[in-house]
Amino acid sequence: AGVLEKMGLEKEEINRNVMKLSGGQQQRVAIGRALVSDAPVILADEPTGNLDTKSTKEIMDIFERMHEKGHTIILVTHEPEIAVRASRQLLVRDGRITRDEGKGVAMDVV
Repeated sequence: AGVLEKMGLEKEEINRNVMKLSGGQQQRVAIGRALVSDAPVILADEPTGNLDTKSTKEIMDIFERMHEKGHTIILVTHEPEIAVRASRQLLVRDGRITRDEGKGVAMDVV
Protein backbone atom coordinates (compact mmCIF):
# COMPACT_ATOMS: atom_id res chain seq x y z
CA ALA A 1 0.00 0.00 0.00
CA GLY A 2 1.10 3.57 -0.64
CA VAL A 3 1.80 6.13 2.06
CA LEU A 4 -1.62 7.78 1.86
CA GLU A 5 -3.36 4.43 2.15
CA LYS A 6 -1.20 3.72 5.22
CA MET A 7 -2.45 7.04 6.60
CA GLY A 8 -5.99 5.62 6.56
CA LEU A 9 -7.29 7.48 3.51
CA GLU A 10 -9.55 5.88 0.95
CA LYS A 11 -8.90 6.22 -2.81
CA GLU A 12 -11.76 8.66 -3.27
CA GLU A 13 -10.40 10.82 -0.43
CA ILE A 14 -6.93 10.86 -1.99
CA ASN A 15 -8.33 12.23 -5.25
CA ARG A 16 -10.63 14.80 -3.56
CA ASN A 17 -9.78 18.49 -3.24
CA VAL A 18 -7.94 18.83 0.10
CA MET A 19 -10.27 21.65 1.19
CA LYS A 20 -13.21 19.22 1.00
CA LEU A 21 -11.59 16.79 3.45
CA SER A 22 -12.26 16.76 7.20
CA GLY A 23 -9.66 18.22 9.54
CA GLY A 24 -8.40 14.76 10.45
CA GLN A 25 -8.17 13.73 6.80
CA GLN A 26 -6.26 16.93 5.98
CA GLN A 27 -3.88 16.18 8.84
CA ARG A 28 -3.20 12.67 7.51
CA VAL A 29 -2.64 14.01 3.97
CA ALA A 30 -0.11 16.57 5.28
CA ILE A 31 1.77 13.90 7.22
CA GLY A 32 1.71 11.59 4.19
CA ARG A 33 3.21 14.33 2.03
CA ALA A 34 6.01 14.84 4.55
CA LEU A 35 6.71 11.10 4.61
CA VAL A 36 6.77 10.81 0.81
CA SER A 37 9.45 13.52 0.61
CA ASP A 38 11.75 11.28 2.70
CA ALA A 39 13.31 14.38 4.27
CA PRO A 40 16.03 13.77 6.87
CA VAL A 41 14.23 16.14 9.29
CA ILE A 42 10.46 16.36 9.73
CA LEU A 43 8.84 19.20 11.68
CA ALA A 44 5.48 18.05 13.01
CA ASP A 45 3.38 20.65 14.84
CA GLU A 46 0.54 18.86 16.65
CA PRO A 47 0.46 16.08 14.02
CA THR A 48 -2.13 14.06 15.90
CA GLY A 49 -4.31 16.93 17.13
CA ASN A 50 -7.33 16.15 14.93
CA LEU A 51 -6.97 12.38 14.81
CA ASP A 52 -8.79 9.58 16.58
CA THR A 53 -6.92 7.22 18.91
CA LYS A 54 -6.31 4.55 16.26
CA SER A 55 -4.98 7.03 13.70
CA THR A 56 -2.83 8.70 16.37
CA LYS A 57 -1.18 5.38 17.22
CA GLU A 58 -0.59 4.63 13.53
CA ILE A 59 1.04 8.04 12.95
CA MET A 60 3.26 7.71 16.01
CA ASP A 61 4.28 4.20 14.90
CA ILE A 62 5.25 5.61 11.48
CA PHE A 63 7.28 8.40 13.11
CA GLU A 64 9.07 5.86 15.33
CA ARG A 65 9.95 3.68 12.32
CA MET A 66 11.26 6.74 10.48
CA HIS A 67 13.36 7.70 13.51
CA GLU A 68 14.79 4.17 13.64
CA LYS A 69 15.84 4.61 9.99
CA GLY A 70 17.78 7.78 10.86
CA HIS A 71 15.21 10.55 10.35
CA THR A 72 14.99 13.34 12.90
CA ILE A 73 11.41 14.01 13.94
CA ILE A 74 10.76 17.29 15.74
CA LEU A 75 7.28 16.96 17.15
CA VAL A 76 5.35 19.67 19.00
CA THR A 77 2.50 18.48 21.19
CA HIS A 78 0.46 19.42 24.23
CA GLU A 79 -0.46 15.77 24.78
CA PRO A 80 1.67 13.99 27.43
CA GLU A 81 0.74 10.55 26.05
CA ILE A 82 2.28 11.58 22.71
CA ALA A 83 5.35 13.26 24.22
CA VAL A 84 6.19 10.20 26.30
CA ARG A 85 6.86 8.23 23.10
CA ALA A 86 9.71 10.56 22.12
CA SER A 87 13.32 9.65 22.83
CA ARG A 88 13.93 13.22 24.01
CA GLN A 89 11.53 15.79 25.41
CA LEU A 90 11.99 19.52 25.81
CA LEU A 91 9.46 21.39 27.91
CA VAL A 92 8.97 24.97 26.75
CA ARG A 93 7.31 27.56 28.98
CA ASP A 94 6.94 31.20 28.02
CA GLY A 95 9.28 30.70 25.06
CA ARG A 96 12.11 29.17 27.11
CA ILE A 97 13.26 25.57 27.47
CA THR A 98 12.65 24.71 31.12
CA ARG A 99 13.22 20.96 31.10
CA ASP A 100 15.27 18.58 28.95
CA GLU A 101 14.68 14.83 29.24
CA GLY A 102 15.91 11.95 27.18
CA LYS A 103 18.63 9.43 26.52
CA GLY A 104 18.88 8.72 30.25
CA VAL A 105 19.20 12.38 31.25
CA ALA A 106 16.62 14.54 32.98
CA MET A 107 17.47 18.06 34.03
CA ASP A 108 15.80 21.33 34.75
CA VAL A 109 17.14 24.16 32.63
CA VAL A 110 17.44 27.50 34.37
